[in-house]
Amino acid sequence: QVQLQESGPGLVEPSQTLSLTCTVSGGSLFYYWSWIRQPPGKGPEWMGAISYSGSTYYSPSLQSRTSISRDTSKNTSKNQFTLQLRSVTPEDTAVYYCCSGSPHISCDFWGQGTQVTVSS
Repeated sequence: QVQLQESGPGLVEPSQTLSLTCTVSGGSLFYYWSWIRQPPGKGPEWMGAISYSGSTYYSPSLQSRTSISRDTSKNTSKNQFTLQLRSVTPEDTAVYYCCSGSPHISCDFWGQGTQVTVSS
């Protein structure tokens, strides 16, 4: 069973960088790991993904501000991947989710989500 857990600050100031970590336990390394967000009152938005080989894929609308990286531990029972979103504005306020799936970019398993508010 794959389990994912997001972590990071719940409040970020405008113009700063939002950084979130997803800790993944269980499952195989051969997954695609994605970040998805849902602003209040809006539908979910796929932000980007990273593959088991380290290839990254980004939403065109967010590509200039987004970086996704991974830390594959030798202990395959637990790994982490991170999201960085630069130059945030209040419009980046959302619940942020990490998810994973295979053999394509998909979300077979989800984290519970974490609220991030951008405000001064």
